[in-house]
Amino acid sequence: MRVHILGICGTFMGGVAALARELGLQVEGSDDNVYPPMSTQLEALGIGLMQGYRAEHLRPAPDLVVVGNAMTRGNPAVEWMLDEGMRYISGPQWLGETLLGGRDVLAVAGTHGKTTTTSLLAHLLESAGLAPGFLIGGVPGNFDVSARRGAGRPFVIEADEYDSAFFDKRSKFVHYRPRIAILNNLEYDHADIFPDVAAIQRQFHHLVRTVPGNGRLIVNAEDPRLAEVLAMGAWTPVETFGIDRGDWRAELIRADGSQFRVIRDGTPLGEVRWDSLGRHNVMNALAALAAATAAGADPVALLPAFADFTSVKRRMETIGVARGVTVYDDFAHHPTAIATTLAGLRAKVGDARILVALEPRSNSMRLGAHADALAPSLADADGVVFLHRPELAWDAGKVTGALNGRGATEATVDALVATLAAQAREGDHVVFMSNGGFEGAPRRFFTALDAG
Repeated sequence: MRVHILGICGTFMGGVAALARELGLQVEGSDDNVYPPMSTQLEALGIGLMQGYRAEHLRPAPDLVVVGNAMTRGNPAVEWMLDEGMRYISGPQWLGETLLGGRDVLAVAGTHGKTTTTSLLAHLLESAGLAPGFLIGGVPGNFDVSARRGAGRPFVIEADEYDSAFFDKRSKFVHYRPRIAILNNLEYDHADIFPDVAAIQRQFHHLVRTVPGNGRLIVNAEDPRLAEVLAMGAWTPVETFGIDRGDWRAELIRADGSQFRVIRDGTPLGEVRWDSLGRHNVMNALAALAAATAAGADPVALLPAFADFTSVKRRMETIGVARGVTVYDDFAHHPTAIATTLAGLRAKVGDARILVALEPRSNSMRLGAHADALAPSLADADGVVFLHRPELAWDAGKVTGALNGRGATEATVDALVATLAAQAREGDHVVFMSNGGFEGAPRRFFTALDAG
């Protein structure tokens, strides 16, 4: 069977491609962005890649077209596919129908922390000897692939609330039919498709409706919007987690979150020592541990495995230290994620200066949906350089103006890197924040420092 994947080089669709190839299918695909590292990984699997979305890429017609959610009407490949009456399906539906049936699916949903929690849960299940399959929307540090079929029954999947395809506006996660679902948190995001937070809550409740009565819901006890989702109806046993309350709790031993005690139903289970920082990562850890336990693992036996966890790339990834300046690359693209990430770093570095370079790249950021919350989220930064490209639809001055002299804007990455290089001094911590490539800014800045 020959499968063509439209949008194959995205992290999710690249994982779909790898899984299809592992199933023995002949896989090919096209994308506007065919370049390493994803192109290298896919080509190594024997997957043919084509640059751009042209009708001729679908000649002769494949047996099936798997359509990524970045595809729209008007795209030449999409129009040819429809005109020719080809068989097509969304990536999430293909997964649900082809791969996930008969598996014990563990789905990780939430506005923040999905990739980290999915990676951690897969690592914990692997440490327990359960040989899970997984699909992760990033590069997991403990595995050499972002997706694999796995030899055991568990399959861990990053469960995104974004829509499935141009012809299926349901959230991706409704296709996965999990036995265990983590609801990590819920905030307003994806302003391009959701009019308000209530619309997102309805999608989360669609997910809740698919979890069987003999499954488990692992829910953030500190999130009032998730409590509202459960109030719409829940037919599955619920376990909660939280630092301040919940069935699973953490007692911080170190303020930066690198060491904490795990408590279940009032009983201490032991301590976790790991390299991850921040309150948000402690919450991710509790969620993953609760889900792994629900899947049959011994939670006490799993605690040492946290020390071996290597976080996903671009989640406060340390690029290096040059001239005494530590440079980080981080994926944060929502005010809450920005605030919690910086709070964790502040707890670690104390009074050292923190400088932030911020690219507003997500659809919600570009639309200005989070503009009012950005300045407060940067409270732990001593200086902020905001990339204000000319095409940005709103004035970033409303953010930098609220930073009381700590903020500046630059129109290009070159200018941003130069400004940061002039500001940085020994002992500083410089964090680049974007959910895109940022034109390689973190490494360009590091190289500039190192050369100086």
